[in-house]
Amino acid sequence: MTAGPPLALTMGEPAGVGPEIIARAWAALKGGDGPAFVVVGDAALMRAQGVPVQTVTAPSDAPATFGLALPVLDTPLPARVEPGRPDAANAGTVADWIEQAVNLAMAGEAGGVVTAPIAKAPLYAAGFRFPGHTEFIAELTADAPFSGVRGPVMMLTAKDLRACLVTIHSPLADVPELVTAERVARTARVVHEAMQRDFGIARPRLALAALNPHAGESGALGLEEIEVLMPAAAALRGEGLAITDPQPADTLFHDEARAGYDAVLCLYHDQALIPVKTLDFWGGVNATLGLPVVRTSPDHGTGFDIAGKGVARADSLIAALRLAGEMAAKRVKRASGS
Repeated sequence: MTAGPPLALTMGEPAGVGPEIIARAWAALKGGDGPAFVVVGDAALMRAQGVPVQTVTAPSDAPATFGLALPVLDTPLPARVEPGRPDAANAGTVADWIEQAVNLAMAGEAGGVVTAPIAKAPLYAAGFRFPGHTEFIAELTADAPFSGVRGPVMMLTAKDLRACLVTIHSPLADVPELVTAERVARTARVVHEAMQRDFGIARPRLALAALNPHAGESGALGLEEIEVLMPAAAALRGEGLAITDPQPADTLFHDEARAGYDAVLCLYHDQALIPVKTLDFWGGVNATLGLPVVRTSPDHGTGFDIAGKGVARADSLIAALRLAGEMAAKRVKRASGS
């Protein structure tokens, strides 16, 4: 197990696969082959997954019990849970779990936050006003001290690929207008600092994906590379960042290309997600960069169609826990100056 406080793992949507993949993740990591964590959620629902559960009152109690029982900071749900059928009556508690985990991380009681998938529809029905986890956690941490360039920036990882998004859930038709020099530069600065702070890379090498085929073919296939991306990259190099000019996306993700950079800036959702999920469909991880707290999550949804059937795979959650533990350890090491 990694040194430092345990991670805080939120249960996510209780009617989804979250509870069962949490149980499988604990079974895989309880022997010490990974970070200890405490579940922020409903202890009774976790017991229903067939694993031993120990309720605790603080994350500091978790490491002592982790090898024998799954530690849970118990906040019971108000309504009965039926797998595959989310209930808006439970949505307020789901949001409370996230806030509790973030507060523990900001207080230094948890090393970082790992979030099991949530369902947006029941949350919205209960008055939740954020597009998702990322924006909610960004607001929860908005007033916390942070020495770096503040995100959030979404990063997807699989194997040796770190793909960082300039735009996220935007219609493709809107992307050219949203890809501004300012947005690209801010994303690059957040990623550059995160590579240093959270991954221990002293001089990160960043690649910048082009928007158009063949990087615009000198303007014949689009002008965004000439008018927006190349000037942004040049300005960033003037600040001391090691970043390429826009590169054709169809040649950025094979083995040899990935060896040439530490992270790649992708301009829209599928430009990042397709290579990540092709490299490791089951084990991809979503990490949020540029926040005062470490935050990761599995790169999949609630899985309502398979919830409660005992077939959900925990690969992505296990990878998210491992990555959060590694990032938290890097932050501790950097803060100590060692």
